[in-house]
Amino acid sequence: MIDGLIAANTILSPNAGYALLFAFGVLWVGLGVWWGRQAKSYDGFAVAGRNVGLALGTATAVATWITSNTTMLAPQFALQLGIWGALTYSTASFGLFAFAPMSGRIRQLMPHGYTAVEFVHRRYGQLGAIPFLIISLFYAMTWLISMAMAGGKLLNVLSGIPYEVGMTVVLGVCVLYTLFGGMYAVIGTDFIQSLIILVGLVVVAIAVLLHVDISDVHSKLQTERPMLLSVMFPAALMAVFNNMLFGFGEIFHSNVWWSRAFAMRDGVGPKAYALGGLLWLPVPIVAGFLGLAAPALGIGISQPDIAGPLVAATLLGTGGALFVFVIVFCSLASSIDSLLAATSDLMVNDIFERAAGKTMPDATKRKLSVLSILILGLIAWSVAWANIGTLATVLFFAGPMVGSCIWPIVGGLYFGRPSPVAAGAAMVAGSSLGLVAYFTIGWFVASLVGATVSGIVFGLITWIVPDSFEFDQLSRQEPGPADGSPTTTEGCVS
Repeated sequence: MIDGLIAANTILSPNAGYALLFAFGVLWVGLGVWWGRQAKSYDGFAVAGRNVGLALGTATAVATWITSNTTMLAPQFALQLGIWGALTYSTASFGLFAFAPMSGRIRQLMPHGYTAVEFVHRRYGQLGAIPFLIISLFYAMTWLISMAMAGGKLLNVLSGIPYEVGMTVVLGVCVLYTLFGGMYAVIGTDFIQSLIILVGLVVVAIAVLLHVDISDVHSKLQTERPMLLSVMFPAALMAVFNNMLFGFGEIFHSNVWWSRAFAMRDGVGPKAYALGGLLWLPVPIVAGFLGLAAPALGIGISQPDIAGPLVAATLLGTGGALFVFVIVFCSLASSIDSLLAATSDLMVNDIFERAAGKTMPDATKRKLSVLSILILGLIAWSVAWANIGTLATVLFFAGPMVGSCIWPIVGGLYFGRPSPVAAGAAMVAGSSLGLVAYFTIGWFVASLVGATVSGIVFGLITWIVPDSFEFDQLSRQEPGPADGSPTTTEGCVS
């Protein structure tokens, strides 16, 4: 459907699009093979030898958080929700700031850990680990699918390459270089991608400002779409808080961020995440301006989630389209590779190894990591092929679930009183009622409802039936694979 609507208006030719795809595909796969030479053990493959420094740590935080959703959803928010929409996506940076001190505590409590689910299992047992694992896998798949969709849409809107072809190539390239390099390849390519993204966004922003009169945009919006300038736009106000809580939930629970906390050297995580948040904060505001300018410029938008690339490419011509292609391709790759690597860690450590009932040797875990990455890529490809819904509706479907994880994670990291019952009940109740809100009201309140209900349930049960957890257990012991009871020391997984 997209193909037919915009094929006649593409800025680049299909041949130019295929040439860019080939060039970047070869480059990223080559870099993956190069960096993958360092991954000689499972520890190297999964957490880069736990020796990532400040520069690489900051770069990977920025690159991973500048997803295609940032560069494509921020303009969509502005187009649909106005000035609040342009600011809404930037609230996701608060999650990075909040996670900065948490990353240091995670590293301190679990110096040999691999996954967020591993923490929840040790902290809350099966009652907390089962719903948390389901939520983690579901969220990872929705994020992965939404970015595969974004890749197909981007290539189609810029060059007319069929959606199915573009989506398949982008996803396939990321799967290949993650297979070869694991976390070494992910963090190494993230460093290059973050530089390209930040420099590219500055260039595009300056170029757009030279072509657009802000006062003219304001006057046209005031005349034709005044609601977009209203500070009392109800849906937009709800979206601000909803997105902020969604961002907290995403970062607090996702193994994408936990695996980086485990991969960074002692003391690096808090600085890297704080710096990453500062660098990321203005990015969605810049991207959002493109969506706000679209109605005033008279650019027809067939699908709101392609507003940003289409406006930039239309205003700046072929050169602008090339810049947009490179920026969004890098933002896609930096997040898809992170998701593949971090989610494969979950599958190996929290599903396969526990199902086996014993600690696996490194070689077996490496093979299972490869198998997991291939499975994840195949599932994402098969679902994204249908191209159902916009990026926002696909991604925010997971909002109430990740929002319901905020309180069990924060409470479990810092306090001994929260019990397994409190954590499990909070996640189930928050997810359930949040999904009801998603279907009956809209995506812009689902995370808000999920986090609020979860917080109330978690607080009440903790107050009525307090626990007395000792944090030493997190570093001394790990749960047994078969029944969840503590049985072995941490050295068995290092």
